[in-house]
Amino acid sequence: MYLEFTEDKFNSIFRLTNELDQITSEHMLQNGLIAILWNRNSRDVTFYVDNIPITLKPGQITTSTYLQKVSFQGTGDSLTAFMFNRAFYCIQDHDHEVSCNGIIFFGTQDIPIITLDETEVKKIDSLYTVFIDEFGTKDNIQGEMLRMLLKRLIIMCTRIAKKQLITKDLSNSNIDMIRKFNVLVDTHFKTKKQVSDYADMLNKSPKTLSNYFLLYNKKSPLQIIHERIVLEARRLLTFTDMTAKEIAYELGFNDVTVFSKMFKKITGSPPSDFKKSQKVLN
Repeated sequence: MYLEFTEDKFNSIFRLTNELDQITSEHMLQNGLIAILWNRNSRDVTFYVDNIPITLKPGQITTSTYLQKVSFQGTGDSLTAFMFNRAFYCIQDHDHEVSCNGIIFFGTQDIPIITLDETEVKKIDSLYTVFIDEFGTKDNIQGEMLRMLLKRLIIMCTRIAKKQLITKDLSNSNIDMIRKFNVLVDTHFKTKKQVSDYADMLNKSPKTLSNYFLLYNKKSPLQIIHERIVLEARRLLTFTDMTAKEIAYELGFNDVTVFSKMFKKITGSPPSDFKKSQKVLN
């Protein structure tokens, strides 16, 4: 199944498909597509995000963005994907409505995987049916109806993610601050590499940020910044022909040695060895 809604004058795209394995990551990048990926199969599905294997159990959901390379390798199963670009629904502009940025999209943390219980599966499955019905309704408010349904899906997924992925010791305001930090790092990691840079933007002290993240995921803000830099370096080493020196400069380092030491500390190997070890999955 492959359903698509487009608005040519806005270049907006929204797709619903069970054939994600047939869509290339290059296509997702070119169209700036963000995706909610759902395993509706009766067995586990393993796929790859930036060459790293990810396994979704039946009923589990994760997300991906155009920054990531998603690929399959002969698993025989695919995933159901709700895919949209910024022109269709901008999660940044609507963050006050859905509060998803930095939790299920564009975060600096590990790939979010949420597990639906039986009741949640029924709710999202019902919503999925409404999506399909709406794709068959061609009128001048179809786009708005699809946007409303997508907003509902994002809110449902974000609520579940907050319960499962974030400690209960944090208040909603603290969670919101962590979300903003994650998004800021994802936006500025090439030019801002100190915790104090982000603390200033959030009107917090570096110590306050550290205390919040100690409760959140046992990582320091500086470690999160470094891991985001290394994540981008891994992508460039895997999917481009850039040298370690070129990547260091691309990521804002004047000294390639400093970059290489950071990369080795986090991955366990220098950039040159990491590049040799990568086998790109199509």
